[in-house]
Amino acid sequence: MISITHKSSSLRKATAAAILTVSKKETIEAIQNKQVPKGDPFEFSKAAGLLAIKKTSDTIPDCHPLPVEFASIQHQIDGLDIIIHVEVHTIYRTGVEVEAMHGAAITALTMYDMLKPLDKGIEIRNIRLVEKKGGKSDAAKQDAGHLKAAVIVCSDGVSHGARADLSGKTIVQKLKDHQINNVHHEIIPDDFAMIQAKAKQFVDDKFDLLIFTGGTGLSPRDVTPDAIAGLLDRDIPGIMEAARNFGQARTPYAMLSRGLAGFIKSTLVITMPGSPKGAEETMDALFPHILHVFSIAKGAGHEMPK
Repeated sequence: MISITHKSSSLRKATAAAILTVSKKETIEAIQNKQVPKGDPFEFSKAAGLLAIKKTSDTIPDCHPLPVEFASIQHQIDGLDIIIHVEVHTIYRTGVEVEAMHGAAITALTMYDMLKPLDKGIEIRNIRLVEKKGGKSDAAKQDAGHLKAAVIVCSDGVSHGARADLSGKTIVQKLKDHQINNVHHEIIPDDFAMIQAKAKQFVDDKFDLLIFTGGTGLSPRDVTPDAIAGLLDRDIPGIMEAARNFGQARTPYAMLSRGLAGFIKSTLVITMPGSPKGAEETMDALFPHILHVFSIAKGAGHEMPK
């Protein structure tokens, strides 16, 4: 199985469908009149489909086991067609598309098994994903190509050449992965006044996003959050709460990060850990969903009536 440990849990939904077509109207009448010898095919197939949804990872090798928070199976008769609708919800790091389609397939197969003594011409067709929500399908709605960003590495060691700049390069690449290609990248020491000066410079230059990496810990030279805190016009505590919660599930030391985030005028400023792993995990925790903040900050959803 591929790794999904870098993903954040979110509400994910999938709807799938399948069509079972019988060859004669008498079969439909037998279902409606509850005259199928093996029992009610709707009720039995629904139970089988629900079990199949929950057992998907047991039968499809690359599917991850996941919590099924909701599942619904409905049957609809349309002429000689029985249309099966399956909906599945989870709060997890990966979607439930395969679970929904697996449920639709097993529901249809169970009906086939129950109806075959009455009808030898039954056909199962068009097992398909109808819709998915959550995860990448929602994140893809965020248009970030127009954003201008700056990544500032705050580190005495990196600025003096004693260590390689891994964190800054990681953040820059992550931004590009989310179509933010207009990125300025530079390195400065752990210096309170210089951090503030850089923040003011990029705000004056109308940058949309400013990321500082480094200086969020507890050593005497870790002053990045202190330098930025006094400049923020609007603090957004939930951003770093999400990052620390994501990190805490991976290392108990994430709680020691003092990172903060908020707006200076119209520039979103985020302070991240200086370790490469910490920077990478913070980016994974926040992006691409944090990009929604730019449309909200411009008043989306709060337009005045005309």
